[in-house]
Amino acid sequence: MTAATTPAGRLLALGRAEATLLRRNRTAMFMALALPLVLVASMRSVLDAAAERTPGLDVNANLVVGSMGVVLLIVVYCNLTSAYTARRSDLVLKRLRTGEATDTEILLGTAVPSIGLALTQCLLLGVGGALLLDLPAPANPLLLVAGLALTVALLTALAALSSAVTRTVETAGITTLPLLLVAQLGSGLMLPLESLPDSVANVCRLLPTTPALQLLRIGWFGTDGSGPAEGFAGTPSTWSQGATPLLLAVLWTGVAAWAGHRWFRWEPRR
Repeated sequence: MTAATTPAGRLLALGRAEATLLRRNRTAMFMALALPLVLVASMRSVLDAAAERTPGLDVNANLVVGSMGVVLLIVVYCNLTSAYTARRSDLVLKRLRTGEATDTEILLGTAVPSIGLALTQCLLLGVGGALLLDLPAPANPLLLVAGLALTVALLTALAALSSAVTRTVETAGITTLPLLLVAQLGSGLMLPLESLPDSVANVCRLLPTTPALQLLRIGWFGTDGSGPAEGFAGTPSTWSQGATPLLLAVLWTGVAAWAGHRWFRWEPRR
């Protein structure tokens, strides 16, 4: 059996082909590289204003973790929704289904470049935050990695689901806008949850994207981002704080994966 006929080989082959298409698409590259930076630059003033209303809010911590969330949303969710829609419209997905690759391999192979680019940007943001903003080392690396993995899996599934209601690439910006706004404003990226009224914050913590993104804060800072780190991976308080978001994130990811598989469209919408 050659490498190309193994699941890993097929994923890599599909990923390389998708990466080539991504590099040739200037709009997609702008969405993936420039737009997150523009949004990140605007977050500082929003967080500074929130800090005035919320004593003890760690602006730098929320800035870096919120920036990671914005990058993941745009590069994985928005960009991948457009990619799925474009490949479907060009009948690429339909032709791929006649080969050896399974449906899951086709969807994951298409997502590989976006996921790799998003994780690379998150790594650069993390290193830059640690060096330039004097942030502490991650309090719980395992929770941090779990948060990244679950966020990527959730957003990939949501991208597949969103593409099912997206007729053309041009309308992808409209169909992805509701979730993008809800996640930015309700999942603690632009407006930290601790700066919101308790009743509103409690509702926001149940949103699909919130639990996985909360794990990024808890995994790095040992708290929700409003205080300093409380210890390393074995600290019981870190695991206890992360238990509920972890369970909710797994639940929402499972629901999104089922829905995306159930309603994904392989042929162009008429």
